[in-house]
Amino acid sequence: MCVPVTVVITGAAGAVGTRVVRRLERDLEAVDIRAVDRVVVGAGEGVDVKIVDLAVDDLTSVFAGAATIVHLATTVTPDVDDPVADDLELAILRRVLDAATEVGVGHMVVLSTAMVYGAWVGNPVPLTEEAMVRPNPDFGWASVRAAVEQLALEWGRVPGRVVSVLRPTALVADDALGQLARVLHAARIGIAAEGDPPVQYLHVDDLAGAISTVISARFDGVANVAPDGWIPPDSLADLEGPTARIRVPGWAARGIAALRSRAGLSPIPPGIVPYTSHSWVVANDRLRMLGWQPDYSNEEAWVVSHEPNALDRLPARRRQELALVAAGLVLAGILLGIVIAVRRFRRR
Repeated sequence: MCVPVTVVITGAAGAVGTRVVRRLERDLEAVDIRAVDRVVVGAGEGVDVKIVDLAVDDLTSVFAGAATIVHLATTVTPDVDDPVADDLELAILRRVLDAATEVGVGHMVVLSTAMVYGAWVGNPVPLTEEAMVRPNPDFGWASVRAAVEQLALEWGRVPGRVVSVLRPTALVADDALGQLARVLHAARIGIAAEGDPPVQYLHVDDLAGAISTVISARFDGVANVAPDGWIPPDSLADLEGPTARIRVPGWAARGIAALRSRAGLSPIPPGIVPYTSHSWVVANDRLRMLGWQPDYSNEEAWVVSHEPNALDRLPARRRQELALVAAGLVLAGILLGIVIAVRRFRRR
């Protein structure tokens, strides 16, 4: 009989964490799951639930006896630039790594993002794990994920330790876009930067499957997580249908995004604009070699994340006419917002 191994999952109440708990229950025969979060975790009867604040509580007792820690807890989101949250993110990771060291945990699984490669002119299509990590410097969320990677990989340089770093592309779920996917979509409509890069969408269930795979394989290294291939610009346009969009140079799109953000008119951080105009799609060969197989293609992930609406049922010509009208209204609204923002700035 196999001796059960203990896997600790931080952030277990989140969208990814809940699915990872369920996936490990299904995939691993001899496993004790310890679900950790600040709020109540909805999990099966066999799951050991711990209500823990990773920022202040003692973690050694929580991690004691664990073979693997899957660190999913996070304080940062791609739609908000918050230096305080960034610092807290790294401080919590250091506490997790220190406690793991103290109790002798040998395997860490850390979630990063494919955005750490950056969106640059001349990026290969697709990017492999050998590509340089160089996130666009004015998009803080990607820079923080790169720093998370660095801390985890440094911890793993000690003999006997294994670190699995996963770099997923934009996540979606049934009838819902993930936070990053929502911000990217918002940045591609209205006044948008010139450029039509290919895109990728990853279903959150496939990410949970990737985490299960690297735990089972005790994978040591970095792996991209994305479906096979990508959605070309023309195919994405067919999926999305007519959208209100006015194209401007990248520098202008960043400037408008900055003004809208400062005026509280938009959740689009200016630093995300390059990710809507240059390619950053990734290859999944390394994860495939471990036995991982996605259940959803990029197109399938996009489709299940969108509920059809009344506009989708209209004839194509009518949708195009409405999109043109909407584009004009968007431009007028943005110009009005800029005027208001400038007046507020002058008053201050």
